[in-house]
Amino acid sequence: MNPYVNQEVRDCISVFYTRYYNDTTARVGVFGINPGRHGAGITGISFTDPVSLAEECGIPNSLGTHRELSSIFIYDAIRAFGGLQAFTSSFYLSALSPLGFIKDGINYNFYDDKLFAKQMEEYMHGCMLRQLQHPLRTDVAICLGTGKLFAAFSALNKRHSYFGHIIPLEHPRYILQYKRKSVAAYLQKYVEVFSSCVF
Repeated sequence: MNPYVNQEVRDCISVFYTRYYNDTTARVGVFGINPGRHGAGITGISFTDPVSLAEECGIPNSLGTHRELSSIFIYDAIRAFGGLQAFTSSFYLSALSPLGFIKDGINYNFYDDKLFAKQMEEYMHGCMLRQLQHPLRTDVAICLGTGKLFAAFSALNKRHSYFGHIIPLEHPRYILQYKRKSVAAYLQKYVEVFSSCVF
C-alpha cells in the first residue's frame, strides 16, 4: 500500500506535519510495524485513520469513514497524555516501514515471512536514516509491539545502533482486540511510558 501517490493524501500530510512538526525539536520516535489498510495505509500518517485525521487532527478529508482499532487507541492515549499538541511536541509517530502490505485481503506484517523481512531490511534501514535527520532523539525509542515487532526492531537496532534503548508497549490493536476490559490500565501504562521519556 502506497497512499502517497494520492494528491489528497499528500495535501493532508503537508498540513499535518506543518501544523505539528514545523520546528527542529528532537522527538522520541514511536514506531509501529507498517501501515494498515484502514489507517496509515489510507492517510499516510502512522496510526491515523481518516476519522482521526478529521476529528482529532482537525484536517477534513474525503479519504473514507473506516475506523482502525490502532488509531482509536492511540488517540485515546494521546488525549490521556494531554492532547495532540502536547504529544507531538515530544513524540513522532512512525513505523519501521512507511509502506503497507496486504496478503489475501488482510494486513500483512513484514516480519511474517523471514525471506521478506530480510529483503525489507535495507529499505527499512534507509527509511530510519532519513527519519533520524528530522531529528529524532537517539537515547530512546518506543516500539508499539512486545513480541515479533520488538524482536525485529531490536535486531535491526543492534545491527545499526540507532537508539540507546527501545521501550516496548503492547500493540494498540492487540489491546482493543484481546484486552478490552483492561484498556484503562493500558492507557495508564502508555501515559507513564510517554511521561518517562519527556525531559
